[in-house]
Amino acid sequence: MISIIILAFKAAVTCFVATTITLLVVQFAQAEEVGWYKVCSKVDDIDVCSVQNAIIDDTGQLVVAIALIAAKGNINRKSMQVTVPTGRFIPPGVVFQIDSGKEQQLPYAICMTDKCIAEVPFTDRTIRSMKNDGDLVVMSVSHVRQPNPIKMSLKGFSAAFNGSPVEPSELEKMRQEFQEANH
Repeated sequence: MISIIILAFKAAVTCFVATTITLLVVQFAQAEEVGWYKVCSKVDDIDVCSVQNAIIDDTGQLVVAIALIAAKGNINRKSMQVTVPTGRFIPPGVVFQIDSGKEQQLPYAICMTDKCIAEVPFTDRTIRSMKNDGDLVVMSVSHVRQPNPIKMSLKGFSAAFNGSPVEPSELEKMRQEFQEANH
């Protein structure tokens, strides 16, 4: 019974994060890097907060998205999800590296029609490393077995992680300001 609850929870959290990232891709279709932000929601009796960032190409397609998800309540869990486009070579998963630290391999948890998501638990050590405002590199391997390293700034991560969640009205305001600045 517990494993069914955990599977249902994982599915709900994956849908929550995937939906949030998809909404931001639509809202920030012309942006290169969205920037770190926090969103929170309640899933049944579980409080779920996710600190996220995404890189989107000039056509509006997702290049990579990172989400650190913390769930508190009936289930307490911390996980890091890395989302990449489909067309990836599955066995190597995704390699994640903060600054010049040790590379961490993340196995793919699920592939959907428009994205693949790799997932691992995250630790306090990972968070401390990410708060240094350096860079992280995410590398997936294309279907033709070409490495695809993507660099993402950690500037703003600490403020997003420690700060309050972004309200939907704030996201809309950010989207409007971005569109005005790029037209």
